[in-house]
Amino acid sequence: MSNHLFALDIGTRSVVGIILKENNEVYHVEDLVTIEHKERSMIDGQIHNILSVANVISEIKSTLEERHGPLNRVSVAAAGRALKTTEGSMTIDISEKSLFSTEDINRLELAAVQQAQQSLLSSSATTDDYYYCVGYSVLHYKLDGDDIGSLIDQSGRSATASVIATFLPRVVVESLLSALKRADLEMEALTLEPIAAINVLIPPSMRRLNVALVDIGAGTSDIAITDNNTVIAYGMVPVAGDEVTEALSNHYLLDFPIAELAKRSLSSEDSIQIVDILGFEQTIPSDEVISFIQPAIDKLATSISQEIRKLNNGRSPQAVMVVGGGSLTPGLTKEISARLELPENRVGIRGLEALSNVTLSEEIVSSPALVTPIGIAIAARRAPIHYMTVMVNDKTIRLFELKEMTVGDALLATNIKAKQLYGKPGLGMSITLNGDRVIIPGEHGHSSVILLNGKIASTKDFIKNGDIISLEPSIDGRNATATIKDLIGDIQPIHITINEKPVAIKPEIIVNGLLATSDHAVVDRDEISFTFQTNLQAILTNEAIETEQPFELFINNQRIRMKEFTPRFMLGNKPILPSYQLKDGDAIRIIQPKLPSVEEVIQIIGKSHRTIVSVTFNGVPVDLHSSSFTILLNGQTSDHTTIIKPGDVITFSEAAYKQAVFSDVFKYIEYTLPQAGTSSYQLLRNGETIGFNDPIYENDALEITFSPKKVDS
Repeated sequence: MSNHLFALDIGTRSVVGIILKENNEVYHVEDLVTIEHKERSMIDGQIHNILSVANVISEIKSTLEERHGPLNRVSVAAAGRALKTTEGSMTIDISEKSLFSTEDINRLELAAVQQAQQSLLSSSATTDDYYYCVGYSVLHYKLDGDDIGSLIDQSGRSATASVIATFLPRVVVESLLSALKRADLEMEALTLEPIAAINVLIPPSMRRLNVALVDIGAGTSDIAITDNNTVIAYGMVPVAGDEVTEALSNHYLLDFPIAELAKRSLSSEDSIQIVDILGFEQTIPSDEVISFIQPAIDKLATSISQEIRKLNNGRSPQAVMVVGGGSLTPGLTKEISARLELPENRVGIRGLEALSNVTLSEEIVSSPALVTPIGIAIAARRAPIHYMTVMVNDKTIRLFELKEMTVGDALLATNIKAKQLYGKPGLGMSITLNGDRVIIPGEHGHSSVILLNGKIASTKDFIKNGDIISLEPSIDGRNATATIKDLIGDIQPIHITINEKPVAIKPEIIVNGLLATSDHAVVDRDEISFTFQTNLQAILTNEAIETEQPFELFINNQRIRMKEFTPRFMLGNKPILPSYQLKDGDAIRIIQPKLPSVEEVIQIIGKSHRTIVSVTFNGVPVDLHSSSFTILLNGQTSDHTTIIKPGDVITFSEAAYKQAVFSDVFKYIEYTLPQAGTSSYQLLRNGETIGFNDPIYENDALEITFSPKKVDS
């Protein structure tokens, strides 16, 4: 390989061609040619007129070939201002994950980068493969909506990663290739302008520091941030040196090229001489000029400082290096240090004097503007960007090696969506259980498995040319399922006995108003309640144990409850009510009273009798009574011995006086006639014979006598 390097810095206003010679890591700038564009061919780093840019490149090539011989290969840089930086965020459900792993975080960050890429795509009519992701950094993580330093081994409901990602449009590279081809040049190596400057100013040993490098050109200011041994972010603001030149031009009515020359003199001259568009010549103190352009300087410093903070996770870096022609703007570094709250000695202009291994030919004037073109040549030699080819799910993918490429970069380039990396969680259910809302989550999905050359890999694993990547699909989680037993557990029944019969009381389960069993499968929005029915009367009904109802009668059209004949419930020797709430182990006895007679009911309700006479019968005193009322039972005449049932209708009515007769005595005594040995009997009242239906009176002595039976001779 030749030790001569040909590099081009294709800028907004001009193209710089440079010839370097390398000798043992020392680079000597042998030649340098700068030609301005004939028209506005470059806008924000994108070649808009390939033919015009190719003509300028051809002119530079011809000039250098006259001095150094044929030039066929060239190193170029994609403009940092062509980079697109945007933020992205992704939130996933982690409620079913016990701990959050490093690979989970990697995939979450990758999904956030894809979201950022989609934001870019939605703003323009482009395809999914329009952008290369050249780097990203995490802005913050969140757990359940709150900021958290690290998600490693965390658990909760949701995890969020927010990133700032930088993308390079493919068309930028393709337009560069087209312009070079028209100039009969082959691309030897490609780099990014911020990378080029970093490679010569911030070697890898310094990248552990959090440093911002700002390349201030004519139309834009390119920014790169280093930290933790790598470049973490790139950015651009559409404000640069032309902003100050235009302010100078407007204030003093200067043609733009004259204003540009005047601006460049401010940092080295005490006064400047200018000729305005009317032809008037003036000599103005530099301090006075600077005071007039101070608002433009403030605007430039503010824009750069805000973008640095944005790219650096909202904080100021440890130091800022400023390069490019616009870095010579008077007082700019002081204003940047003030806005970033950094000491003035932490913001400095870095020119070629910072490059210990670079020398210049005598005719080349050292300037910060040369850092980028020299850096392009050196970076292209030290760390050229190549294409690599990998297979992703049997699809061939070509990648720019803008950095050490990872599996995640390949997945992004293949347009594999984040949802393909995570299985969707199954649908959950919301139910109401005994008045409380209960959420039953669906099964968490299983993440996809990434294989790199047949071995399990993570999204952060590095890849090389020819690698084969395959993605085993993620598995969606199953929808939530549950039975009532899953919700309330295996609840044991309450065991009791009723009249020594074992009874097991199971919980009563109601689903949407209907009885259900514990193996009932619940569905979304079910309303479920479960209780133990321990009311004694309810258990008797459930178990179909018959007991007499409360003993009620209708007496003279009035409902009367007679507790003396109502069933009684006993717990041991203690009476209990039907409303008693049963407990495990209770032994209940039911005592059923016998049905009463009319006489018993009369005694309980307090109905009275009339005494007619008191007599003696065969010497024994007997009181003869007569009811003061008649009794109808269910509409039929009844006597005192009739058995009464619940619900019977009894009617009492006043009765007329009735004379007592001899036969009435037998209603009040137990008398048995002799079985044999008698032939006749005689009824006596006070010793005199009377009949069965003859009246009797108070204090009468009544007798019945029998004559012996005659025996035949």
